[in-house]
Amino acid sequence: MNKENIEHNRTAGNEADILRQAMEALKALAPLEYEAEPVRGLRDQRYDYIVRARVFGKEFAWCVEVKNRLTKAAELQALINKDKTRHPFLLATGYVPPEAAARLHDGGIQFIDTVGNAFVNQPPLLIFVKGNRPEKEEPPVPAARLFKGVGLKIAYLLLCRPELVDRPYRDLAEMTDVALGTVNGTLTELVQKGFILDMGKKGKKLLGRKTLFERWIAAYPDYLKPKLLLGRFRGDGDWWKDIQMDPALAQWGGEVAAAKLTGYLKPGTVTLYADKNRLADLVIANRLKKDPQGNVEILERFWPPGNGFGEGETVHPILIYADLAAIGEQRTMETARMIYEQHLDRYFGQD
Repeated sequence: MNKENIEHNRTAGNEADILRQAMEALKALAPLEYEAEPVRGLRDQRYDYIVRARVFGKEFAWCVEVKNRLTKAAELQALINKDKTRHPFLLATGYVPPEAAARLHDGGIQFIDTVGNAFVNQPPLLIFVKGNRPEKEEPPVPAARLFKGVGLKIAYLLLCRPELVDRPYRDLAEMTDVALGTVNGTLTELVQKGFILDMGKKGKKLLGRKTLFERWIAAYPDYLKPKLLLGRFRGDGDWWKDIQMDPALAQWGGEVAAAKLTGYLKPGTVTLYADKNRLADLVIANRLKKDPQGNVEILERFWPPGNGFGEGETVHPILIYADLAAIGEQRTMETARMIYEQHLDRYFGQD
């Protein structure tokens, strides 16, 4: 499929235009010719196009994932996907800021964007360009209502326990402490967007869990997590290391939870999810001091304690992954990749 076909591939929509512009920007850096073929309908698909290129008499191919906008969640997904494609992985997007370009380069993730930034390590090509900026900053794309507020609580419940999709709305409202109308609106939107299949008397089924997960991860840091903050504190040294947290009181999230699951990360921040009415007990028991700049964040737990939402003293791997993605540092990205591969890849592979 040549580049003219890319432009007229209606099913690809804006993705096709981004890929065309990014490849043309790459052509300005190197004398290559290319053909692109869309990839559709593959189970566990990790890319959108196969691009075959020729340069200096050498032929090679990329598996290309196209993102309209680059988020930390998208960076992390690229880190997970880069070693799992049949040809070298290439990320194509609208714009890669300098700090993101550095992270992608350090993570070994090849990328191109529409304004001429690129990291290509495909012999005989070795290109690394960062710092080019768009002529005009694009306004942020408004998030769908589903991904803008407390509806994210409902989506999280379903991601952790898909069988809850068949529970009465009132039960879901009680489990998340949100209004019944919010539950109704969220479930209706999930149906409209194809994430829930309503089979009538046969009940409902959650579909596209991996896509829903990726959308949820991208929205959580901006639209839900800030609303959950109960306070910031500071503790003495590595106070968390020797504590066996009572799950009825709180559960570890973020870096501490990741360190406990993988034994890999040295936490820089401490994240706890607790019931609001037990905040004082938690602070006193662990001798925490109120500090707006402290490295201990305590957030309100927005799910009912019990099976399916995290085992023991740590929250569910989905939420650990989201916390790490929100930090977006190289060390947390690598640990998040480990969490995904050890705890989530098989889970979403069941779709």
